Amino acid sequence: MENLVFSLNATIPVFLMMILGFIFHKIGWLDDEFAAKMNKFVFLVPLSVLLFGDLATVDFSEMWDIHFVLFCFIATVVSIGIAAGVSCLWEDKSIRGEFIQVSYRSSSALLGIAFIQNIYGTAGMAPLMIIGSVPLYNVMAVLVLSLFRPGQQGIGKEAWKRTMKGIVANPIILGIVAGLLWSALRIPVPPVLQKVVSSVGGVATPMGLMAMGATFDFEKALAKVKPAATASFIKLIGLCAIFLPIAVRMGFRDEKLVAALVMLGSATTVSSFVMAKNMGHEGTLSSGVIMLTTVFSAFTLTGWLYLLRSMGFV
Repeated sequence: MENLVFSLNATIPVFLMMILGFIFHKIGWLDDEFAAKMNKFVFLVPLSVLLFGDLATVDFSEMWDIHFVLFCFIATVVSIGIAAGVSCLWEDKSIRGEFIQVSYRSSSALLGIAFIQNIYGTAGMAPLMIIGSVPLYNVMAVLVLSLFRPGQQGIGKEAWKRTMKGIVANPIILGIVAGLLWSALRIPVPPVLQKVVSSVGGVATPMGLMAMGATFDFEKALAKVKPAATASFIKLIGLCAIFLPIAVRMGFRDEKLVAALVMLGSATTVSSFVMAKNMGHEGTLSSGVIMLTTVFSAFTLTGWLYLLRSMGFV
Protein backbone atom coordinates (compact mmCIF):
# COMPACT_ATOMS: atom_id res chain seq x y z
CA MET A 1 0.00 0.00 0.00
CA GLU A 2 2.88 2.37 0.80
CA ASN A 3 4.39 1.76 -2.65
CA LEU A 4 1.02 2.32 -4.33
CA VAL A 5 0.49 5.59 -2.45
CA PHE A 6 4.00 6.72 -3.46
CA SER A 7 3.26 5.94 -7.12
CA LEU A 8 -0.13 7.67 -7.09
CA ASN A 9 1.32 10.75 -5.37
CA ALA A 10 3.93 10.95 -8.16
CA THR A 11 1.58 10.59 -11.12
CA ILE A 12 -1.93 11.75 -10.22
CA PRO A 13 -1.05 15.44 -9.53
CA VAL A 14 0.55 15.68 -12.97
CA PHE A 15 -2.55 14.45 -14.75
CA LEU A 16 -4.92 16.42 -12.53
CA MET A 17 -3.25 19.57 -13.88
CA MET A 18 -4.00 18.38 -17.41
CA ILE A 19 -7.63 17.68 -16.46
CA LEU A 20 -7.80 21.18 -15.03
CA GLY A 21 -6.63 22.59 -18.37
CA PHE A 22 -9.24 20.44 -20.17
CA ILE A 23 -11.99 21.81 -17.89
CA PHE A 24 -10.82 25.41 -18.37
CA HIS A 25 -10.99 24.86 -22.14
CA LYS A 26 -14.51 23.42 -21.96
CA ILE A 27 -15.85 26.37 -19.95
CA GLY A 28 -14.17 28.86 -22.27
CA TRP A 29 -11.40 30.21 -20.05
CA LEU A 30 -8.68 28.69 -22.27
CA ASP A 31 -9.35 28.81 -26.01
CA ASP A 32 -7.29 27.00 -28.68
CA GLU A 33 -5.26 30.07 -29.59
CA PHE A 34 -4.34 30.87 -25.98
CA ALA A 35 -3.46 27.22 -25.27
CA ALA A 36 -1.19 27.16 -28.33
CA LYS A 37 0.55 30.32 -27.16
CA MET A 38 0.97 28.84 -23.67
CA ASN A 39 2.57 25.74 -25.16
CA LYS A 40 4.97 27.84 -27.23
CA PHE A 41 5.87 30.11 -24.30
CA VAL A 42 6.56 27.17 -21.97
CA PHE A 43 8.82 25.61 -24.60
CA LEU A 44 10.71 28.83 -25.32
CA VAL A 45 11.27 30.18 -21.79
CA PRO A 46 10.26 28.45 -18.51
CA LEU A 47 11.35 24.90 -19.40
CA SER A 48 14.84 25.96 -20.46
CA VAL A 49 15.15 28.24 -17.41
CA LEU A 50 14.03 25.36 -15.14
CA LEU A 51 16.69 23.03 -16.57
CA PHE A 52 19.35 25.73 -16.37
CA GLY A 53 18.54 26.40 -12.71
CA ASP A 54 18.68 22.72 -11.75
CA LEU A 55 21.99 22.14 -13.53
CA ALA A 56 23.80 25.37 -12.62
CA THR A 57 23.65 24.59 -8.89
CA VAL A 58 24.89 20.97 -8.98
CA ASP A 59 28.39 19.49 -9.14
CA PHE A 60 28.99 18.76 -12.83
CA SER A 61 31.56 16.02 -12.16
CA GLU A 62 29.17 14.14 -9.88
CA MET A 63 26.10 14.58 -12.08
CA TRP A 64 27.58 13.62 -15.48
CA ASP A 65 27.24 9.95 -16.44
CA ILE A 66 28.32 9.00 -19.95
CA HIS A 67 27.00 5.44 -19.53
CA PHE A 68 23.48 6.75 -18.86
CA VAL A 69 23.62 9.16 -21.83
CA LEU A 70 24.76 6.32 -24.11
CA PHE A 71 22.03 4.05 -22.78
CA CYS A 72 19.40 6.69 -23.64
CA PHE A 73 20.88 7.16 -27.12
CA ILE A 74 21.12 3.43 -27.95
CA ALA A 75 17.68 2.66 -26.49
CA THR A 76 16.23 5.40 -28.71
CA VAL A 77 17.95 4.01 -31.82
CA VAL A 78 16.65 0.50 -31.14
CA SER A 79 13.16 1.84 -30.33
CA ILE A 80 13.04 3.54 -33.73
CA GLY A 81 14.10 0.27 -35.37
CA ILE A 82 11.33 -1.64 -33.58
CA ALA A 83 8.73 0.94 -34.61
CA ALA A 84 9.95 0.81 -38.22
CA GLY A 85 9.68 -2.98 -38.23
CA VAL A 86 6.11 -2.99 -36.89
CA SER A 87 5.10 -0.28 -39.38
CA CYS A 88 5.66 -2.77 -42.21
CA LEU A 89 2.53 -4.63 -41.04
CA TRP A 90 0.17 -1.91 -42.26
CA GLU A 91 -1.25 -2.12 -45.76
CA ASP A 92 -1.73 1.66 -45.81
CA LYS A 93 1.84 2.76 -46.50
CA SER A 94 0.93 6.44 -46.16
CA ILE A 95 0.77 6.12 -42.34
CA ARG A 96 4.16 4.45 -41.89
CA GLY A 97 6.08 7.68 -41.26
CA GLU A 98 3.57 8.90 -38.69
CA PHE A 99 3.38 5.46 -37.06
CA ILE A 100 7.15 5.25 -36.58
CA GLN A 101 7.41 8.76 -35.13
CA VAL A 102 4.56 8.49 -32.63
CA SER A 103 5.73 5.05 -31.47
CA TYR A 104 9.12 6.28 -30.22
CA ARG A 105 8.92 10.04 -29.65
CA SER A 106 8.21 10.86 -25.99
CA SER A 107 7.09 14.04 -24.31
CA SER A 108 10.34 13.95 -22.33
CA ALA A 109 10.76 17.68 -21.86
CA LEU A 110 7.35 18.71 -20.52
CA LEU A 111 5.51 15.68 -19.17
CA GLY A 112 8.75 13.92 -18.24
CA ILE A 113 10.23 16.79 -16.27
CA ALA A 114 6.90 17.35 -14.49
CA PHE A 115 6.84 13.69 -13.49
CA ILE A 116 10.41 13.62 -12.16
CA GLN A 117 10.06 16.99 -10.47
CA ASN A 118 6.94 15.80 -8.66
CA ILE A 119 8.94 12.92 -7.15
CA TYR A 120 12.32 14.50 -6.42
CA GLY A 121 11.64 18.26 -6.39
CA THR A 122 14.13 18.89 -9.22
CA ALA A 123 14.52 17.81 -12.84
CA GLY A 124 16.92 15.11 -11.61
CA MET A 125 18.54 13.13 -14.40
CA ALA A 126 16.12 14.47 -17.04
CA PRO A 127 18.78 16.76 -18.63
CA LEU A 128 21.09 13.80 -19.28
CA MET A 129 18.19 11.80 -20.68
CA ILE A 130 17.28 14.73 -22.95
CA ILE A 131 20.88 15.03 -24.20
CA GLY A 132 20.91 11.34 -25.08
CA SER A 133 17.54 11.18 -26.81
CA VAL A 134 15.91 14.46 -27.87
CA PRO A 135 18.37 15.55 -30.63
CA LEU A 136 18.05 12.04 -32.09
CA TYR A 137 14.25 12.29 -31.82
CA ASN A 138 14.25 15.35 -34.06
CA VAL A 139 16.75 14.12 -36.65
CA MET A 140 15.02 10.76 -37.06
CA ALA A 141 11.58 12.39 -37.20
CA VAL A 142 12.67 14.35 -40.28
CA LEU A 143 14.19 11.20 -41.79
CA VAL A 144 11.15 8.94 -41.38
CA LEU A 145 8.55 11.58 -42.23
CA SER A 146 10.48 12.52 -45.36
CA LEU A 147 11.13 8.94 -46.50
CA PHE A 148 7.51 7.84 -46.03
CA ARG A 149 5.74 11.02 -47.06
CA PRO A 150 3.07 10.28 -49.71
CA GLY A 151 4.64 10.80 -53.13
CA GLN A 152 8.05 11.70 -51.67
CA GLN A 153 11.27 10.66 -53.37
CA GLY A 154 14.28 11.27 -51.16
CA ILE A 155 14.85 13.94 -48.51
CA GLY A 156 15.18 17.59 -49.37
CA LYS A 157 18.16 19.65 -48.24
CA GLU A 158 15.85 22.29 -46.82
CA ALA A 159 14.27 19.75 -44.47
CA TRP A 160 17.69 18.76 -43.12
CA LYS A 161 18.77 22.37 -42.84
CA ARG A 162 15.66 23.32 -40.85
CA THR A 163 16.11 20.32 -38.56
CA MET A 164 19.75 20.98 -37.74
CA LYS A 165 19.00 24.67 -37.18
CA GLY A 166 16.11 23.69 -34.91
CA ILE A 167 18.34 21.42 -32.82
CA VAL A 168 21.09 24.02 -32.44
CA ALA A 169 18.57 26.74 -31.55
CA ASN A 170 16.36 24.50 -29.37
CA PRO A 171 15.75 26.49 -26.14
CA ILE A 172 15.72 23.32 -24.03
CA ILE A 173 19.09 22.18 -25.40
CA LEU A 174 20.47 25.71 -24.92
CA GLY A 175 19.25 25.75 -21.30
CA ILE A 176 20.93 22.40 -20.63
CA VAL A 177 24.22 23.46 -22.24
CA ALA A 178 24.24 26.78 -20.36
CA GLY A 179 23.53 25.01 -17.06
CA LEU A 180 26.23 22.40 -17.64
CA LEU A 181 28.80 25.07 -18.53
CA TRP A 182 27.82 27.18 -15.51
CA SER A 183 28.23 24.14 -13.26
CA ALA A 184 31.48 22.96 -14.89
CA LEU A 185 33.05 26.43 -14.54
CA ARG A 186 31.86 26.55 -10.89
CA ILE A 187 30.35 30.00 -11.29
CA PRO A 188 28.35 30.97 -8.18
CA VAL A 189 24.65 31.72 -8.62
CA PRO A 190 23.82 35.09 -7.00
CA PRO A 191 20.69 35.03 -4.75
CA VAL A 192 18.92 37.55 -7.00
CA LEU A 193 19.49 35.42 -10.13
CA GLN A 194 18.54 32.26 -8.26
CA LYS A 195 15.23 33.82 -7.19
CA VAL A 196 14.40 34.94 -10.74
CA VAL A 197 15.33 31.57 -12.22
CA SER A 198 13.28 29.76 -9.57
CA SER A 199 10.23 31.96 -10.18
CA VAL A 200 10.33 31.71 -13.99
CA GLY A 201 11.12 27.99 -14.01
CA GLY A 202 8.36 27.36 -11.48
CA VAL A 203 5.60 28.18 -13.97
CA ALA A 204 6.82 25.64 -16.55
CA THR A 205 5.10 22.58 -15.12
CA PRO A 206 1.62 23.91 -14.23
CA MET A 207 1.31 26.11 -17.32
CA GLY A 208 2.58 23.45 -19.71
CA LEU A 209 0.35 20.71 -18.30
CA MET A 210 -2.77 22.87 -18.40
CA ALA A 211 -1.99 23.82 -22.01
CA MET A 212 -1.69 20.12 -22.92
CA GLY A 213 -5.04 19.39 -21.26
CA ALA A 214 -6.70 22.29 -23.05
CA THR A 215 -5.74 20.91 -26.48
CA PHE A 216 -7.12 17.40 -25.84
CA ASP A 217 -9.74 16.12 -28.33
CA PHE A 218 -11.49 12.78 -27.73
CA GLU A 219 -12.73 12.50 -31.33
CA LYS A 220 -9.20 12.54 -32.71
CA ALA A 221 -8.21 9.78 -30.29
CA LEU A 222 -10.74 7.43 -31.91
CA ALA A 223 -9.53 7.90 -35.51
CA LYS A 224 -7.51 5.02 -37.10
CA VAL A 225 -8.10 2.86 -34.02
CA LYS A 226 -5.99 -0.22 -34.86
CA PRO A 227 -2.66 1.44 -35.76
CA ALA A 228 -3.22 4.07 -33.06
CA ALA A 229 -3.78 1.40 -30.40
CA THR A 230 -0.70 -0.54 -31.59
CA ALA A 231 1.53 2.54 -31.52
CA SER A 232 0.17 3.48 -28.08
CA PHE A 233 0.94 -0.02 -26.76
CA ILE A 234 4.51 0.18 -28.06
CA LYS A 235 4.95 3.65 -26.57
CA LEU A 236 3.52 2.98 -23.11
CA ILE A 237 4.25 -0.71 -22.49
CA GLY A 238 6.39 -2.39 -25.15
CA LEU A 239 9.52 -0.23 -24.98
CA CYS A 240 9.47 -0.17 -21.16
CA ALA A 241 9.17 -3.97 -21.03
CA ILE A 242 12.25 -4.30 -23.23
CA PHE A 243 14.56 -1.60 -21.89
CA LEU A 244 13.76 -1.14 -18.18
CA PRO A 245 15.16 -4.60 -17.26
CA ILE A 246 18.31 -3.67 -19.20
CA ALA A 247 18.55 -0.37 -17.31
CA VAL A 248 18.20 -2.20 -14.00
CA ARG A 249 20.84 -4.73 -15.07
CA MET A 250 23.20 -1.85 -15.91
CA GLY A 251 22.86 -0.60 -12.34
CA PHE A 252 20.65 2.47 -12.88
CA ARG A 253 18.54 3.29 -9.83
CA ASP A 254 16.30 6.04 -8.42
CA GLU A 255 16.47 9.26 -10.50
CA LYS A 256 18.23 7.63 -13.47
CA LEU A 257 15.75 4.79 -13.62
CA VAL A 258 12.80 7.19 -13.38
CA ALA A 259 14.32 9.31 -16.17
CA ALA A 260 14.67 6.16 -18.30
CA LEU A 261 11.03 5.29 -17.54
CA VAL A 262 9.96 8.77 -18.67
CA MET A 263 11.97 8.50 -21.89
CA LEU A 264 10.55 5.08 -22.72
CA GLY A 265 6.99 5.21 -21.42
CA SER A 266 5.68 8.78 -21.31
CA ALA A 267 3.05 10.08 -23.72
CA THR A 268 3.88 10.92 -27.34
CA THR A 269 4.88 14.57 -27.70
CA VAL A 270 2.44 17.06 -29.25
CA SER A 271 5.17 18.27 -31.61
CA SER A 272 4.84 14.94 -33.47
CA PHE A 273 1.52 16.11 -34.89
CA VAL A 274 2.87 19.55 -35.76
CA MET A 275 5.87 18.11 -37.60
CA ALA A 276 3.79 15.48 -39.43
CA LYS A 277 1.33 18.09 -40.73
CA ASN A 278 4.11 20.45 -41.78
CA MET A 279 5.82 17.68 -43.75
CA GLY A 280 2.84 16.66 -45.87
CA HIS A 281 1.20 13.92 -43.77
CA GLU A 282 -2.48 13.72 -42.84
CA GLY A 283 -1.80 13.94 -39.10
CA THR A 284 -4.87 11.95 -38.00
CA LEU A 285 -2.86 9.00 -36.68
CA SER A 286 -0.44 11.32 -34.88
CA SER A 287 -3.19 13.24 -33.10
CA GLY A 288 -4.96 10.01 -32.13
CA VAL A 289 -1.85 8.46 -30.59
CA ILE A 290 -1.04 11.68 -28.74
CA MET A 291 -4.51 11.67 -27.20
CA LEU A 292 -4.49 7.95 -26.33
CA THR A 293 -1.02 7.96 -24.80
CA THR A 294 -1.75 11.13 -22.85
CA VAL A 295 -4.83 9.53 -21.25
CA PHE A 296 -3.47 6.04 -20.62
CA SER A 297 0.01 7.10 -19.49
CA ALA A 298 -1.65 8.19 -16.23
CA PHE A 299 -2.26 4.49 -15.55
CA THR A 300 0.77 2.89 -17.20
CA LEU A 301 3.32 5.26 -15.63
CA THR A 302 1.72 4.66 -12.23
CA GLY A 303 1.92 0.91 -12.84
CA TRP A 304 5.56 0.94 -13.93
CA LEU A 305 6.57 3.18 -11.04
CA TYR A 306 4.69 0.96 -8.58
CA LEU A 307 6.51 -2.09 -9.98
CA LEU A 308 9.95 -0.45 -9.74
CA ARG A 309 9.18 0.86 -6.25
CA SER A 310 7.95 -2.55 -5.04
CA MET A 311 11.14 -4.19 -6.31
CA GLY A 312 13.29 -1.63 -4.46
CA PHE A 313 14.79 0.04 -7.52
CA VAL A 314 13.25 3.49 -6.90
